[in-house]
Amino acid sequence: MRNTAVIGAGAFGTALSQILVEAGSRVSLWVREPELCETIRETRENDLFMPGFKLPEGVTPTCHLNEAVAGRELIVVAVPTAFLRDVMAEAAHAISHDCIVLTVSKGIEVDSGLTMADVQREILPLPLHRNLAFLSGPSFAREIMLRHPTTVAAAAQDLGLARRVQDALTTPYFRLYTTNDVIGVEVGGAVKNVMAIAAGIVDGLGFGHNTRGALITRGLAEMSRLGVRMGANPLTFAGLAGVGDLVLTCTGDLSRNRQVGLALGQGKTLEEHLADMNQVAEGVRTTRSVYALSQQLGVDMPIVEQVHKILYEDQSPKEALVDLMQRTPKQELG
Repeated sequence: MRNTAVIGAGAFGTALSQILVEAGSRVSLWVREPELCETIRETRENDLFMPGFKLPEGVTPTCHLNEAVAGRELIVVAVPTAFLRDVMAEAAHAISHDCIVLTVSKGIEVDSGLTMADVQREILPLPLHRNLAFLSGPSFAREIMLRHPTTVAAAAQDLGLARRVQDALTTPYFRLYTTNDVIGVEVGGAVKNVMAIAAGIVDGLGFGHNTRGALITRGLAEMSRLGVRMGANPLTFAGLAGVGDLVLTCTGDLSRNRQVGLALGQGKTLEEHLADMNQVAEGVRTTRSVYALSQQLGVDMPIVEQVHKILYEDQSPKEALVDLMQRTPKQELG
Protein backbone atom coordinates (compact mmCIF):
# COMPACT_ATOMS: atom_id res chain seq x y z
CA MET A 1 0.00 0.00 0.00
CA ARG A 2 1.25 3.47 -0.91
CA ASN A 3 0.71 6.55 1.23
CA THR A 4 -0.78 9.15 -1.08
CA ALA A 5 -2.66 12.43 -0.83
CA VAL A 6 -5.13 14.25 -3.04
CA ILE A 7 -5.21 18.03 -2.62
CA GLY A 8 -8.68 19.17 -3.54
CA ALA A 9 -12.02 17.43 -3.06
CA GLY A 10 -13.75 18.68 -6.18
CA ALA A 11 -15.24 16.21 -8.63
CA PHE A 12 -11.95 15.15 -10.21
CA GLY A 13 -10.02 14.96 -6.93
CA THR A 14 -12.79 12.78 -5.52
CA ALA A 15 -12.67 10.48 -8.54
CA LEU A 16 -8.89 10.16 -8.36
CA SER A 17 -9.16 9.25 -4.69
CA GLN A 18 -11.30 6.27 -5.68
CA ILE A 19 -8.80 5.25 -8.37
CA LEU A 20 -5.82 5.47 -6.02
CA VAL A 21 -7.45 3.24 -3.42
CA GLU A 22 -8.46 0.69 -6.03
CA ALA A 23 -4.89 0.76 -7.35
CA GLY A 24 -3.56 -0.10 -3.88
CA SER A 25 -3.03 3.20 -2.04
CA ARG A 26 -4.17 4.76 1.20
CA VAL A 27 -5.37 8.28 0.45
CA SER A 28 -5.47 11.41 2.55
CA LEU A 29 -8.02 13.71 0.86
CA TRP A 30 -7.62 17.42 1.65
CA VAL A 31 -11.02 19.11 1.76
CA ARG A 32 -11.00 22.91 1.90
CA GLU A 33 -14.48 23.22 3.43
CA PRO A 34 -14.59 21.93 7.05
CA GLU A 35 -18.31 21.16 6.83
CA LEU A 36 -17.83 19.08 3.69
CA CYS A 37 -14.87 17.30 5.27
CA GLU A 38 -17.05 16.25 8.20
CA THR A 39 -19.82 15.11 5.86
CA ILE A 40 -17.43 12.93 3.87
CA ARG A 41 -16.02 11.49 7.09
CA GLU A 42 -19.47 10.61 8.41
CA THR A 43 -21.28 9.52 5.23
CA ARG A 44 -18.40 8.57 2.87
CA GLU A 45 -20.12 10.79 0.28
CA ASN A 46 -19.00 14.09 -1.28
CA ASP A 47 -22.51 15.44 -1.53
CA LEU A 48 -21.37 18.84 -2.82
CA PHE A 49 -19.24 17.87 -5.80
CA MET A 50 -19.94 14.16 -6.39
CA PRO A 51 -23.31 13.25 -4.88
CA GLY A 52 -24.61 9.71 -5.10
CA PHE A 53 -21.25 7.92 -4.78
CA LYS A 54 -19.66 6.33 -1.74
CA LEU A 55 -15.92 6.74 -1.31
CA PRO A 56 -13.93 3.62 -0.34
CA GLU A 57 -12.75 3.24 3.24
CA GLY A 58 -9.16 3.80 2.16
CA VAL A 59 -9.89 7.52 1.69
CA THR A 60 -9.41 9.63 4.82
CA PRO A 61 -10.70 13.21 4.56
CA THR A 62 -8.92 16.03 6.37
CA CYS A 63 -9.21 19.81 6.33
CA HIS A 64 -5.60 20.21 7.52
CA LEU A 65 -3.36 20.66 4.47
CA ASN A 66 -0.01 19.96 6.13
CA GLU A 67 -1.42 16.81 7.73
CA ALA A 68 -2.64 15.66 4.31
CA VAL A 69 0.72 15.97 2.52
CA ALA A 70 3.29 15.14 5.21
CA GLY A 71 5.20 11.92 4.58
CA ARG A 72 3.39 11.02 1.36
CA GLU A 73 4.97 9.14 -1.53
CA LEU A 74 2.60 10.65 -4.10
CA ILE A 75 0.60 13.87 -3.95
CA VAL A 76 -2.11 14.59 -6.53
CA VAL A 77 -2.84 18.31 -6.93
CA ALA A 78 -6.47 18.75 -8.03
CA VAL A 79 -7.33 22.33 -7.12
CA PRO A 80 -8.56 24.97 -9.60
CA THR A 81 -5.68 26.69 -11.35
CA ALA A 82 -6.52 30.05 -9.77
CA PHE A 83 -5.83 28.58 -6.30
CA LEU A 84 -2.88 26.33 -7.11
CA ARG A 85 -0.16 28.88 -6.30
CA ASP A 86 -1.50 29.74 -2.85
CA VAL A 87 -2.34 26.17 -1.89
CA MET A 88 1.04 24.80 -2.94
CA ALA A 89 2.90 27.65 -1.26
CA GLU A 90 1.21 26.68 2.00
CA ALA A 91 1.92 22.97 1.53
CA ALA A 92 5.46 23.16 0.11
CA HIS A 93 7.41 22.98 3.36
CA ALA A 94 5.57 19.84 4.48
CA ILE A 95 6.17 17.80 1.30
CA SER A 96 8.95 15.20 1.40
CA HIS A 97 11.67 15.86 -1.15
CA ASP A 98 11.37 12.35 -2.60
CA CYS A 99 7.61 12.67 -3.12
CA ILE A 100 6.04 12.64 -6.59
CA VAL A 101 3.84 15.70 -7.20
CA LEU A 102 1.23 14.93 -9.85
CA THR A 103 -0.72 17.97 -11.06
CA VAL A 104 -4.09 17.41 -12.72
CA SER A 105 -5.19 21.07 -12.70
CA LYS A 106 -5.64 22.29 -16.27
CA GLY A 107 -4.98 25.90 -17.16
CA ILE A 108 -2.53 28.75 -17.56
CA GLU A 109 -2.10 31.27 -14.76
CA VAL A 110 -3.80 34.55 -15.65
CA ASP A 111 -1.42 37.15 -14.27
CA SER A 112 1.84 35.43 -15.17
CA GLY A 113 0.99 33.40 -18.28
CA LEU A 114 2.77 30.44 -16.67
CA THR A 115 1.79 26.81 -17.12
CA MET A 116 1.08 24.79 -14.01
CA ALA A 117 4.53 23.20 -14.36
CA ASP A 118 6.17 26.62 -14.26
CA VAL A 119 4.08 27.64 -11.26
CA GLN A 120 5.07 24.48 -9.41
CA ARG A 121 8.75 25.12 -10.19
CA GLU A 122 8.46 28.63 -8.76
CA ILE A 123 6.90 27.39 -5.52
CA LEU A 124 8.36 23.99 -4.71
CA PRO A 125 11.90 23.36 -3.42
CA LEU A 126 14.49 22.51 -6.08
CA PRO A 127 14.78 18.80 -5.12
CA LEU A 128 11.09 18.34 -5.99
CA HIS A 129 11.46 19.72 -9.51
CA ARG A 130 12.68 16.35 -10.77
CA ASN A 131 9.54 14.73 -9.33
CA LEU A 132 6.89 16.79 -11.13
CA ALA A 133 4.34 14.96 -13.28
CA PHE A 134 1.13 15.99 -15.03
CA LEU A 135 -2.07 14.25 -16.07
CA SER A 136 -4.52 15.11 -18.85
CA GLY A 137 -6.90 13.40 -21.23
CA PRO A 138 -10.59 12.72 -21.91
CA SER A 139 -11.88 12.00 -18.41
CA PHE A 140 -15.13 13.19 -16.90
CA ALA A 141 -15.05 12.62 -13.14
CA ARG A 142 -18.57 11.20 -12.94
CA GLU A 143 -17.80 8.52 -15.51
CA ILE A 144 -14.65 7.60 -13.61
CA MET A 145 -16.76 7.13 -10.48
CA LEU A 146 -19.04 4.87 -12.55
CA ARG A 147 -15.90 2.93 -13.55
CA HIS A 148 -16.37 3.54 -17.26
CA PRO A 149 -13.21 2.65 -19.24
CA THR A 150 -11.06 5.81 -19.38
CA THR A 151 -7.62 6.56 -20.82
CA VAL A 152 -5.37 9.53 -20.08
CA ALA A 153 -1.77 10.67 -20.56
CA ALA A 154 0.77 10.93 -17.74
CA ALA A 155 3.57 13.35 -18.57
CA ALA A 156 6.95 13.90 -16.95
CA GLN A 157 10.30 15.00 -18.31
CA ASP A 158 11.68 11.70 -17.02
CA LEU A 159 9.72 8.82 -18.55
CA GLY A 160 10.71 6.66 -15.58
CA LEU A 161 8.77 9.05 -13.35
CA ALA A 162 5.80 8.95 -15.72
CA ARG A 163 5.84 5.14 -15.50
CA ARG A 164 5.74 5.35 -11.69
CA VAL A 165 2.62 7.51 -11.97
CA GLN A 166 1.21 5.02 -14.47
CA ASP A 167 1.75 2.20 -11.99
CA ALA A 168 0.19 4.12 -9.10
CA LEU A 169 -3.05 4.94 -10.94
CA THR A 170 -3.71 1.96 -13.20
CA THR A 171 -6.94 0.06 -12.54
CA PRO A 172 -9.06 -2.26 -14.73
CA TYR A 173 -11.04 0.79 -15.90
CA PHE A 174 -8.39 3.56 -15.79
CA ARG A 175 -5.50 3.25 -18.23
CA LEU A 176 -2.55 5.63 -18.53
CA TYR A 177 -0.14 6.21 -21.39
CA THR A 178 3.21 7.90 -20.70
CA THR A 179 4.88 10.82 -22.45
CA ASN A 180 7.73 13.22 -21.80
CA ASP A 181 5.98 16.12 -23.56
CA VAL A 182 4.95 18.09 -20.49
CA ILE A 183 4.38 21.30 -22.46
CA GLY A 184 2.11 19.63 -25.01
CA VAL A 185 0.02 17.92 -22.35
CA GLU A 186 -0.38 21.17 -20.42
CA VAL A 187 -1.24 23.29 -23.46
CA GLY A 188 -3.80 20.73 -24.63
CA GLY A 189 -5.42 20.61 -21.20
CA ALA A 190 -5.68 24.39 -21.02
CA VAL A 191 -6.78 25.32 -24.55
CA LYS A 192 -9.44 22.62 -24.84
CA ASN A 193 -11.45 24.37 -22.13
CA VAL A 194 -11.57 27.57 -24.17
CA MET A 195 -12.66 25.61 -27.23
CA ALA A 196 -15.37 23.89 -25.19
CA ILE A 197 -16.86 27.30 -24.40
CA ALA A 198 -16.80 28.09 -28.12
CA ALA A 199 -18.43 24.75 -28.96
CA GLY A 200 -21.16 25.39 -26.41
CA ILE A 201 -21.78 28.82 -27.91
CA VAL A 202 -22.37 27.45 -31.42
CA ASP A 203 -24.63 24.75 -29.99
CA GLY A 204 -26.52 27.38 -28.03
CA LEU A 205 -26.99 29.42 -31.19
CA GLY A 206 -28.76 26.42 -32.69
CA PHE A 207 -26.20 25.31 -35.23
CA GLY A 208 -25.59 21.67 -36.07
CA HIS A 209 -22.90 19.10 -36.59
CA ASN A 210 -21.20 20.91 -39.49
CA THR A 211 -20.50 23.93 -37.30
CA ARG A 212 -19.36 21.90 -34.31
CA GLY A 213 -17.10 19.73 -36.48
CA ALA A 214 -15.49 22.83 -37.99
CA LEU A 215 -15.06 24.42 -34.56
CA ILE A 216 -13.32 21.37 -33.10
CA THR A 217 -11.04 20.97 -36.12
CA ARG A 218 -9.98 24.60 -36.25
CA GLY A 219 -9.70 24.64 -32.47
CA LEU A 220 -7.24 21.78 -32.72
CA ALA A 221 -5.24 23.82 -35.22
CA GLU A 222 -5.05 26.74 -32.80
CA MET A 223 -4.09 24.48 -29.90
CA SER A 224 -1.33 22.90 -31.99
CA ARG A 225 0.05 26.26 -33.17
CA LEU A 226 0.36 27.55 -29.62
CA GLY A 227 1.83 24.32 -28.30
CA VAL A 228 4.45 24.00 -31.03
CA ARG A 229 5.39 27.65 -30.55
CA MET A 230 6.01 26.86 -26.87
CA GLY A 231 8.13 23.81 -27.71
CA ALA A 232 5.63 20.94 -27.67
CA ASN A 233 5.74 17.85 -29.85
CA PRO A 234 3.03 18.35 -32.53
CA LEU A 235 2.09 14.66 -32.31
CA THR A 236 0.86 15.21 -28.74
CA PHE A 237 -2.14 17.09 -30.12
CA ALA A 238 -3.20 14.04 -32.11
CA GLY A 239 -3.36 12.07 -28.85
CA LEU A 240 -5.30 11.84 -25.61
CA ALA A 241 -4.25 15.21 -24.21
CA GLY A 242 -5.00 16.92 -27.52
CA VAL A 243 -7.81 15.82 -29.79
CA GLY A 244 -9.06 13.24 -27.28
CA ASP A 245 -9.75 15.72 -24.52
CA LEU A 246 -10.84 18.38 -27.02
CA VAL A 247 -13.57 16.20 -28.54
CA LEU A 248 -14.82 15.06 -25.13
CA THR A 249 -14.99 18.56 -23.68
CA CYS A 250 -16.57 20.12 -26.77
CA THR A 251 -19.30 17.49 -27.13
CA GLY A 252 -20.02 16.02 -23.69
CA ASP A 253 -22.97 17.21 -21.64
CA LEU A 254 -20.88 16.80 -18.46
CA SER A 255 -18.46 19.51 -19.65
CA ARG A 256 -18.80 22.56 -17.42
CA ASN A 257 -17.06 24.73 -20.01
CA ARG A 258 -19.41 23.63 -22.77
CA GLN A 259 -22.34 24.42 -20.47
CA VAL A 260 -21.00 27.96 -20.02
CA GLY A 261 -20.87 28.42 -23.77
CA LEU A 262 -24.30 26.88 -24.23
CA ALA A 263 -25.79 29.40 -21.82
CA LEU A 264 -24.06 32.29 -23.58
CA GLY A 265 -25.29 31.10 -26.97
CA GLN A 266 -28.83 30.94 -25.59
CA GLY A 267 -28.67 34.54 -24.44
CA LYS A 268 -27.73 34.30 -20.77
CA THR A 269 -24.99 36.48 -19.32
CA LEU A 270 -21.82 34.95 -17.97
CA GLU A 271 -22.66 36.18 -14.48
CA GLU A 272 -26.12 34.59 -14.57
CA HIS A 273 -24.73 31.20 -15.50
CA LEU A 274 -21.77 31.21 -13.11
CA ALA A 275 -24.09 32.11 -10.24
CA ASP A 276 -25.83 28.76 -10.73
CA MET A 277 -22.61 26.70 -10.70
CA ASN A 278 -21.00 25.13 -7.63
CA GLN A 279 -17.85 24.11 -9.53
CA VAL A 280 -15.23 26.01 -11.51
CA ALA A 281 -15.34 26.24 -15.31
CA GLU A 282 -11.61 26.63 -15.92
CA GLY A 283 -12.06 27.94 -19.46
CA VAL A 284 -13.48 31.27 -18.29
CA ARG A 285 -10.22 32.39 -16.69
CA THR A 286 -8.05 30.40 -19.07
CA THR A 287 -9.49 32.34 -22.01
CA ARG A 288 -7.82 35.45 -20.62
CA SER A 289 -4.46 33.79 -20.13
CA VAL A 290 -4.42 31.91 -23.45
CA TYR A 291 -5.46 35.03 -25.36
CA ALA A 292 -2.73 37.10 -23.66
CA LEU A 293 -0.17 34.37 -24.35
CA SER A 294 -1.16 34.17 -28.02
CA GLN A 295 -0.69 37.93 -28.36
CA GLN A 296 2.65 37.79 -26.58
CA LEU A 297 3.96 34.95 -28.75
CA GLY A 298 2.40 36.16 -32.01
CA VAL A 299 0.29 33.01 -32.49
CA ASP A 300 -2.88 33.35 -34.60
CA MET A 301 -5.81 32.06 -32.51
CA PRO A 302 -9.01 33.59 -33.92
CA ILE A 303 -11.42 31.33 -32.00
CA VAL A 304 -9.72 32.17 -28.72
CA GLU A 305 -9.84 35.85 -29.68
CA GLN A 306 -13.60 35.74 -30.30
CA VAL A 307 -14.31 33.83 -27.08
CA HIS A 308 -12.28 36.48 -25.26
CA LYS A 309 -14.37 39.21 -26.88
CA ILE A 310 -17.61 37.48 -25.86
CA LEU A 311 -16.51 36.94 -22.25
CA TYR A 312 -14.69 40.20 -21.62
CA GLU A 313 -15.49 42.73 -24.36
CA ASP A 314 -19.29 42.47 -24.71
CA GLN A 315 -19.12 40.92 -28.19
CA SER A 316 -22.34 39.07 -29.04
CA PRO A 317 -22.02 35.39 -29.99
CA LYS A 318 -23.68 36.03 -33.37
CA GLU A 319 -21.26 38.84 -34.19
CA ALA A 320 -18.33 36.67 -33.16
CA LEU A 321 -19.41 33.91 -35.55
CA VAL A 322 -19.79 36.40 -38.40
CA ASP A 323 -16.29 37.73 -37.71
CA LEU A 324 -14.84 34.21 -37.80
CA MET A 325 -16.60 33.23 -41.03
CA GLN A 326 -15.70 36.46 -42.85
CA ARG A 327 -11.97 36.33 -42.17
CA THR A 328 -9.67 36.48 -45.18
CA PRO A 329 -9.63 33.04 -46.92
CA LYS A 330 -6.48 31.03 -46.22
CA GLN A 331 -4.81 27.71 -46.93
CA GLU A 332 -5.76 25.06 -44.37
CA LEU A 333 -2.19 24.03 -43.60
CA GLY A 334 0.68 26.38 -42.92
